[in-house]
Amino acid sequence: MDKNAVWKWLILFVITAFSLVTVTPPEKKIRKGLDLAGGTSFTVQIDQERLRSDMLAADPGRRVEEIDAEIAGIMKDADARTVEVLRNRIDSLGVNEPLIAPGKDHRILIQLPGADPEQRAKAEKSIKDAAFLQFRLAHKDNARLTDNLFNANKVPEGYTIVEAGSRKYYARTKAYDELIKDPGYARRLASFEQPDPSYVFMLQPEKLRDGREVYTPCFVRIRAEMTGETLKRADVERDAVSGEVHVALTFKPKGANEFAKITSYYAPHGQRNKESEVGRQLAIVLDNTLYSAPTIREPIPSGRAVISGSFNMAEAALLRNILNAGSLPAPVKILEKRMVDASLGRDAIRSGVTASLIGGALVVLFMLIYYAYCGLIANIALIANMILLPAGMILVAGVFGFFVRDAGVSAKNMIQLPVLTMPGIAGIVLTIGMAVDANVLIFERMREEFRAGKSARAAVTAGYDRAFLAIFDSNLTTLLTGVILFIFGSGPIRGFAITLSAGIVVSMYTALVLTRMIFDATVPEMRVKPYRMLQLVRDTKIDFLAKRQVAITFSAAVIVLTLGLFATRLMRNPRQVMAIDFTGGSVLSYSVENEPAIEDMRAALKAAGVDDAIIQSQGALEGVGDKVLQVKTGKEAVNGVAVAEVATAGLQHAFPDAKLTLTGEEVIGSQIGSDLKRDAFWAILIALIGMVVYITIRFEFGFALGALVALAHDVLITLGVFTLLDRQVSLTVVACLLTIVGYSVNDTIVIFDRIREDMKLNQRMPFRDLCNLSINQTLSRTLLTSLTTLLATGALFLFGGGAINDFALCMLIGLVAGVYSTVFIATPVMLAWYGNRRPGVAAAAK
Repeated sequence: MDKNAVWKWLILFVITAFSLVTVTPPEKKIRKGLDLAGGTSFTVQIDQERLRSDMLAADPGRRVEEIDAEIAGIMKDADARTVEVLRNRIDSLGVNEPLIAPGKDHRILIQLPGADPEQRAKAEKSIKDAAFLQFRLAHKDNARLTDNLFNANKVPEGYTIVEAGSRKYYARTKAYDELIKDPGYARRLASFEQPDPSYVFMLQPEKLRDGREVYTPCFVRIRAEMTGETLKRADVERDAVSGEVHVALTFKPKGANEFAKITSYYAPHGQRNKESEVGRQLAIVLDNTLYSAPTIREPIPSGRAVISGSFNMAEAALLRNILNAGSLPAPVKILEKRMVDASLGRDAIRSGVTASLIGGALVVLFMLIYYAYCGLIANIALIANMILLPAGMILVAGVFGFFVRDAGVSAKNMIQLPVLTMPGIAGIVLTIGMAVDANVLIFERMREEFRAGKSARAAVTAGYDRAFLAIFDSNLTTLLTGVILFIFGSGPIRGFAITLSAGIVVSMYTALVLTRMIFDATVPEMRVKPYRMLQLVRDTKIDFLAKRQVAITFSAAVIVLTLGLFATRLMRNPRQVMAIDFTGGSVLSYSVENEPAIEDMRAALKAAGVDDAIIQSQGALEGVGDKVLQVKTGKEAVNGVAVAEVATAGLQHAFPDAKLTLTGEEVIGSQIGSDLKRDAFWAILIALIGMVVYITIRFEFGFALGALVALAHDVLITLGVFTLLDRQVSLTVVACLLTIVGYSVNDTIVIFDRIREDMKLNQRMPFRDLCNLSINQTLSRTLLTSLTTLLATGALFLFGGGAINDFALCMLIGLVAGVYSTVFIATPVMLAWYGNRRPGVAAAAK
């Protein structure tokens, strides 16, 4: 054994040891994403529009230019301050190892592994509240002004007057739910019956003994006397006499002095209230909501204040935590919310492991039967591929993270595995099928060299040399789609991009280096006898190009028919064909012991206010027996209440014996949906352009055009047939389409590479006949490489659930379409571009 071989084996040993160390022990080293471990994630964004609206509502006469300038100043360091405040708030909830990380466009990812429903609800409340605390004076004639409103029956939009005993209040009407969506409503409400431009109209919420929620009006000065910046701490206390719960505020020395001055100035006969025997009301405003407006009866030198309201102990404790964590520099809005129960995660892991084992076993068995000894070497490489995959994932995640940092899937340090997600498992299963593709190309090349009468060592050498360019080109195009997926994807889809790309990198190493090392170490010098290999597809002489017009007509008919139906359904009801990833809305997953009739459930949901529900049965949880139901709706809330809460209550009330349990929740706002649609479009477009550029460089533009038309054909056929089977287009499906773009071009490149080679070897054969010859020569490897991937993807389809099942079905359709287009679309289009004449690519390749 020469020195180079020793070094190669030593490097393999080091990489293997490193890879094993990174996953041992698995329960500690493999970090599972929320879709596998269970938990909740939020994507929030600093809400500049609400910040602007609040500023206008607080001071309706203020110039827009001044507000914009102030917002620009706030946004300079808003991300870092917001992350810090949110981290303090989430930490107070007792969630284990929460992840809070900034993203692009002032977005922040918040992940709460294993959060229970109570922690989840508190977290959402904590995220939404900016906790901007102000102390502002009420109008000196506030009592008279508010009495005049009721006496004159003056009512703000969205409210009505109600009575309780001798007092009058405002109460919200049904119209309020629609008015609150109007951006100008807050400003109109603030200016309602203004007695003075320096005061605004506000409403203090109260809860009556009969349970009604009512509101007391108050005219509050725009300018704050002091803010919560000097707050030292907040505590929950209970009044010894009334028993009511309130939040007590203690200020720092500076704040205590300010508060003492204010209460001294505006107490009865105070320095700024000399002629009145009644003290001024001091309004306590939190996040532009009036909590209370107590009257100042005497100076308060202790620096303590109280926020009273209709609190229970839990609500007061949450408000205390929010205040103690500090105020956000600007309000935030929740763009996306996902919740996965741990039972669904465990089921996903079981199905993923099952699919991996069965898919791997099928590929191993096939390679062993078909290629015998060579297949055994390929199987050793496949096992090595799985062992080395963790090292590949670390390498790829490190490179990708250098350009795009995603705390949701990236590792915490350079030698730690990235987070494993459900689509990541799909990427591993797909890698099993794709890993042997390069070996198939090499072995088929070796078969040809054995036919030429070469010895075993010469055939092996020539097989690797002649297959290298096709392997390199085809894997590089698939790797390109992995990069694009990571750049334009998000969350779990990036996890898929990492495992897919890592699988490509590692499989190229095992196929081109490891298997060659094994052959070099085991092939006898004097062996002449060819290695035994089956040959199901023998030397064919099919005139594929003679059938191109029929094939193209058939493809066009399928595309027009399926996409026409897709477009019709899309216009009629977008949510029938598009998942909430793109339309916005909610998807609720339930486990149920006794499944009610779908129509009865739809009626119960409609009665609860969810009148657009689409209900689907998702089969049973493995190992549990409970069935899984999915409810999809375009709503995020019903009358201000989260749709999950409304739907769950409605179903559990209507079907008490069904034993329904909410196990998953996804809420995606319209803004996220629009962003995902835009990103999906650009991802596919850039992938196609990238293919054209690369193939043009490696071959010529005519070849690139043929590949482009074939890829467009594959994407359109896959999309049309997939939606024809009543499946929805989701972000996972877009990831599949991109994978098809990268993988489907592999077989096309193999044919183009053979055409280029045959052009050099045969200078006189007409170009059309030469193309036919090349298609026939590569037909077996075209079918075999697709077959191994079909075996793994088929296992994923049979045993993977939910979005992974969609991915597998989409991939199966794309694989079949890819084989078809490689033969009947790509080469005919290329041939038509050159007018059946030889291009100059052969000369350029010399």
